[in-house]
Amino acid sequence: MTPAISVVLADDHTLVREMLHDRLRREGMEIAGVASAGDEAVRLAATTHPDVVILDIDMPGISAFEAARLVRAASPATRIVFLSAYVHDGYIDQALVVEASGYLTKSEPPDAIVEAIRKVHRGETSFSPAVLARLVVDSAGIRLGSAVQTRYELLTEREREILGYVARGLLQKQIARQAGISVKTVQHHITHTMDKLEIHDRVELARFAIREGLIEA
Repeated sequence: MTPAISVVLADDHTLVREMLHDRLRREGMEIAGVASAGDEAVRLAATTHPDVVILDIDMPGISAFEAARLVRAASPATRIVFLSAYVHDGYIDQALVVEASGYLTKSEPPDAIVEAIRKVHRGETSFSPAVLARLVVDSAGIRLGSAVQTRYELLTEREREILGYVARGLLQKQIARQAGISVKTVQHHITHTMDKLEIHDRVELARFAIREGLIEA
């Protein structure tokens, strides 16, 4: 008998969690755990080693993309699927950077989410049509189409993470704690980020982050 697909669900919306939990169980999947924040999802993945983790992009605590990196480090065989109400180039690009197997919009019907989980469990990828329309898929892999590439792509993975924290209004000491680095290193990343983006104040930085989907307006 084929083992059930094990899934960790991470979403801070109770109704979404409960809906997915009930539907996936009816489909014969095993719910290894549910979480309402990224750090909870990481702990669950590290202890249960699920086949798939569903990560809502907009949750409290550490960013969903940092959570994905930590999940992959703790459980390399686990597949990551992001779930979001938004289709932003910044989100999509970060999902590709952390090698997510899927990116689904919350407008997708439950059937599509179930099928996406099955696909990524088989080693395939699954993207909502609105996301797929912004991607180029070829022998070189999956990437954002050149028509939608932005200055954001000039930033390193760490600079993108720090930018997200800055744009959400965190102080440098808070960012240092979240990222596990020194305040001096945070300052270094902020300086380099603003230089690369040719941005000179935090208001403009926040506007840029909103355009790229790092935070909501």
